[in-house]
Amino acid sequence: MTEELFRQDAYLTTCDATVLAVNDDGSIILDRTIFYITGGGQPGDSGYLEKQDGSHIDIVTTRKDRETGALLHLAQDGQDGKVNAGDKVTCHINWETRYKYMRHHTALHLLSVVVPFAVTGGQIGAVESRLDFNIPDPDFDKEGLTEKLMALINQDHAVTMRWITDEEMDAQPELVKTMAVQPPRGSGKVRLVAIGDVDLQPCGGTHVKQTSEIGSVAVTKIENKGKQNRRIRIRFVD
Repeated sequence: MTEELFRQDAYLTTCDATVLAVNDDGSIILDRTIFYITGGGQPGDSGYLEKQDGSHIDIVTTRKDRETGALLHLAQDGQDGKVNAGDKVTCHINWETRYKYMRHHTALHLLSVVVPFAVTGGQIGAVESRLDFNIPDPDFDKEGLTEKLMALINQDHAVTMRWITDEEMDAQPELVKTMAVQPPRGSGKVRLVAIGDVDLQPCGGTHVKQTSEIGSVAVTKIENKGKQNRRIRIRFVD
């Protein structure tokens, strides 16, 4: 129902759209959007919709309706009545925060290369992000992981996307690193994210174009979250 422009070009910061519907709970459905929809450990985008009269509707986050699959833009309390079906709007995302998500998300893909174990969970943030790994007997430390992670980042790998069919995905289950979250399906195809020749995995999130854009990051904590579960946290280093 909604064209997902953020999957085509993660660097779009604005786009024109038409309001398709405003639900009883105030959530807004557009015909196209640059707002990333909450999922895969990445938060939904915030920003605002600009109406033709110059007024704004602040969007606090986005999510997918579990029953209908519709992409919902959640307006700030008290602002949902400012827009109606058929209205023309211009979408504006909070780019500063989104770009941090993109940098962190790409860094987590590389972390899954440095730590070659099954991923059991994860969360992307603007300040700190983390992955959980199924590791029976870890033999690494923060400093060693940081050094290996930065080595990959500094190689300035290109980050590219391509699509494969659901059937092709089913034939390559080894591409799925995350045990807790399966790649987004439903359209008959799955998007693969490749980082140079060092990583290839299905992912629907937003990423930078080159690993050098990530900047400096450090592994800040390794936590024991169970018999075999280790949580590894990363942060940007200013």
